This record gives sequence, structure tokens and C-alpha cells, in this order.
Amino acid sequence: MAKKKKHFFVLGLGTFGSALARRLSENGCRVTGVDLSERRVDLLKDVLYEAVIADVTERKTLAELAIHEADAVFISLGERRDLTPSILAVLHARELGARRLLVKGLSKDHGKILKTLGVERVIFPETEIAIEMADRITWPNVLDYMPIDAEHSFVEIAVPDSLIGRSLKESDLRRLYRVWVIGIKDALTGKLELFPDPEFRFGADQLLVVVATQSNINRLRQMA
Repeated sequence: MAKKKKHFFVLGLGTFGSALARRLSENGCRVTGVDLSERRVDLLKDVLYEAVIADVTERKTLAELAIHEADAVFISLGERRDLTPSILAVLHARELGARRLLVKGLSKDHGKILKTLGVERVIFPETEIAIEMADRITWPNVLDYMPIDAEHSFVEIAVPDSLIGRSLKESDLRRLYRVWVIGIKDALTGKLELFPDPEFRFGADQLLVVVATQSNINRLRQMA
């Protein structure tokens, strides 16, 4: 039996919403994109599973679209001067049983309101991209980064020069840096060794796959 494709709704097809909808579609997901602008919808009609011209601030519109059946609903509406469209869409989506709501934030106050309305995640694209870019420029040895929760993340980081030739046990990373090494990856072949033995010795061209809090990841990043 073929695996069922994930189905997402993207409400609002501005710069962020359209890029998100297009990428989700490229990833093999079923995407329903909705916007009041015929021009925006027309640009994506050949890319998406469904491209709908409608006003998503109206409850009737969302009810007819059956958003409660979607795996998640992304909302990208409004401007800093007018939070109303975004808030109305969130209220209606919640009442209609949307499973997961991820919403583009327009300001800190808007973010606070969205959280009180039960939004799973508030996204601030410009801020998040700026932080990621700054971190990558500052610490180029960090190759991949994935948050797990508000405090912990998975990180793929190049083995620091000071660890080359030393064993996992000798490095004592868990005690000194409070990071848990769950894997060693060969940077050249991509081969991954999960839960390495304490006597495993680090070599050049290897990556550490670790789990830690943000503060401890920052300390590990700064190792020479």
C-alpha cells in the first residue's frame, strides 16, 4: 500500500506563504494554498494540489475547505499595522478543529496573542534566518542543527582539532560540556556509527552528532 501523502494548508500566499507552499509541494506533500488575490493563486495553480481564491478570514470559507482533515495549517496573513486577518483566521481554524497551527508572527505582541489562542508555533522568518546565518558564519564547524524542544537540539558538528586522536572516554564531553554524543559520522562517506563505544577514537573528517541544551552547544562550538 502506498504511503499516504501529508496534506497541508497554507493560508496566505505572500512572499513567505508562497515559498512555503511551493517547497512543501516539491517535498511531495499535498498542499492547498488559499489567498484572496487571484494573481497570487494563479502563480501557484500549476504547482499545488489545490490553489483556491478565497477570503480565509471568513469562517464559512475554512469550513468549506475542511481544514480539520489537514495534517497542519500554516497561516501567513496581515501586516504589522493590522493583525486582524491573522487572528481571525486562527480563531476560525481552531473552532473548526485544525490539528496543528503554525503562524507567521508580525510582532512580539502578535506572537503573544497567537500563543494564547493555542498556536503550536509562531514563526518569525526574518529573525530566524538572521540568527541561523549569524551562527553559521560565527561557527562554520556546525553543519546541521535541529531543535527538539525549547531547550534541547540535535547538532552535527565537526570534530574539534583538540579531540583528534583522543577517545570518547578521554574527551569526557558529557561531564565537561554536558553534551551527549549519540553518533559519529564520516564526513567523506556519510557513514554513521550510532552510540559509539567509549574507546572510540576521533579522527579527522569526522562529525559529532550530539544532543544538548543551546548554552552547552555554544560551549562545544567554541572548542579549538
